[in-house]
Amino acid sequence: MVACLERRPEMNRSGHILVVDDEANLRQTVARVLQRAGFEVTTAASGKEGLTLLSQQVFDLVFMDIRMPDMTGLETLQTINANYPKLPVILFTGQPDLNSAVSALRQGAMDYLQKPLKPELIIERAKTVLFNLERDRRKKDLQTQIEILQAELRDLENGEGTEPSLEDKGSNGDERYLKRGNLILDLHTQRVIVGNQTIDLSPTAFSYLIVLARHAPNIVDYQTLVTEAQGYQTDAREAQELTKWHIHQIREVIEPDAQRPIFIINVRGIGYRLVID
Repeated sequence: MVACLERRPEMNRSGHILVVDDEANLRQTVARVLQRAGFEVTTAASGKEGLTLLSQQVFDLVFMDIRMPDMTGLETLQTINANYPKLPVILFTGQPDLNSAVSALRQGAMDYLQKPLKPELIIERAKTVLFNLERDRRKKDLQTQIEILQAELRDLENGEGTEPSLEDKGSNGDERYLKRGNLILDLHTQRVIVGNQTIDLSPTAFSYLIVLARHAPNIVDYQTLVTEAQGYQTDAREAQELTKWHIHQIREVIEPDAQRPIFIINVRGIGYRLVID
């Protein structure tokens, strides 16, 4: 009998913020201000480095300078909007860049701060954005849980027993939920529901978890994982390296102890399997 899957308590409820700026002094100052206010902060010295971090970790908010060499803040913003459309971005701008800041707002930036930056304003903006984000998430979580309970209630009223169907349908008849034990994947919002907790994964990690759940409890080899989750072919060695990081992300949020996984099992040299009762 596999142990009941429970979400670990959130270690950081204040939000994970990415600060992107090529000026080391400004970057470090903003990071310290936010850290002292209780936020978890990661920094990047360029737009390219920031995009790399976004592909590897989950962030709640981005602070970014407009003027950066190689890849400007506006260019980075376009890529962020294309790949992470719900991620709020606040830009830093100097007086000569105000026109660019207005343009950035039209392109999807949430707000901008004019230099010289004031610590109290940085903190106020971060708290406001993350409060609204958490409120919206909570609202969606409750709506999702209500829909699940309503579906199970309909099953009970129709005499279908207490066991919910494996795959529920959305309002358009398409697949909405994928269930394995008390692990539920909401394919519309791309969120993971574990017990009474709702958690977020990066889009790619979520795709990997979908593949594992669809094949569970069977083993999924490395190459199949990459092909079905990311849509391209690769050799076995490269596939093993690609899957390693995304599996690590998933384990961090669903395993009681990510260092001693009991739900996502590695079959050495072959692949992974999801085991949940």
